[in-house]
Amino acid sequence: METLLQNNVLYQYYEYPLEKEFEQVIVEQASHIFGAQSIYIDIKKKIGDSIITIPDGYLIDFSFKADPKLYIIENEISSHDPYKHIGSQLLKFAISYKASGREIKAFLLDHLMKDADSLKQVETGLQRAGYRNIDAFLEDIIFNKKIASIVVIDQSTYELEEVLSQLTMKTDIIEFQTFTNGKETIHKFTPFNAEIREVTETSKSNLKAEELNTIVVAAREEGFEEEFLGNNCWYSIRIHAAMIDKIKYIAAYQVAPISAITYYAEVASIEKYQDTNKYILYFKGKPVKMKPIPLNKERKGVAPQSPRYTSLDKLLKAGNVAQVFD
Repeated sequence: METLLQNNVLYQYYEYPLEKEFEQVIVEQASHIFGAQSIYIDIKKKIGDSIITIPDGYLIDFSFKADPKLYIIENEISSHDPYKHIGSQLLKFAISYKASGREIKAFLLDHLMKDADSLKQVETGLQRAGYRNIDAFLEDIIFNKKIASIVVIDQSTYELEEVLSQLTMKTDIIEFQTFTNGKETIHKFTPFNAEIREVTETSKSNLKAEELNTIVVAAREEGFEEEFLGNNCWYSIRIHAAMIDKIKYIAAYQVAPISAITYYAEVASIEKYQDTNKYILYFKGKPVKMKPIPLNKERKGVAPQSPRYTSLDKLLKAGNVAQVFD
């Protein structure tokens, strides 16, 4: 098992024996996991007879100020069968969700009215997004927008990816792990929508989340000529659920020895890739060769290792890779 070392103290991986214990930690750390722009609503209550299954929680997310979204949360431990637990839970909820919309709305409204801090955050967010009132806001995120889901799990597995690949519901996976030395604990995770906030919340950036329309991927020599340039596509890309409908362009950062962004293409469609929770992007035409955007050799950690987001306008004006995301 993985081990962490901090201040010369070893922390061993902690395997949660019970899902209840794991879920309690997720609730306690919700503000760190989901960010200040989100409201985590813990739920262990059946809402009406029409809901076949009960989610562990709801998330109202304002990462995109003009386009807030509602997510359902499933907190799971990897020792559970993903087919019986996660897959069936999400599938049943997706089937019953629309029919249960009124009950869900009533529950969310009741929760917000009883929580002054959450209510204040929602009122600020809905005004910024242009809604008349909280009723219009809840109507829109429940009935007019497609709900997505977030699975928080201690260890992601191939079986989980395979299960989620079969669902039409867009789903993000957050891997949340705990390490302990017997007295203290350390939690290891990548926050929800971290790549989006990395671009929009930096001190240098003036880019708004709503302007993000381009995904930058790292492309190695093997397969780049054949797939990106030859077949006008790129695959096995992990994309946040919130970004799938917003991506209009893809750009390729060719790794060393080229170490530069060299091509971009307009995206025609985005589809699930095989039996994974990743995606394949098909281009509208041939990729466009651009003046290479070189890597900043004096700055470390700038080269894209995993997919990152920006706007096409910012990409085309950038003089180096750092400026694409700064």
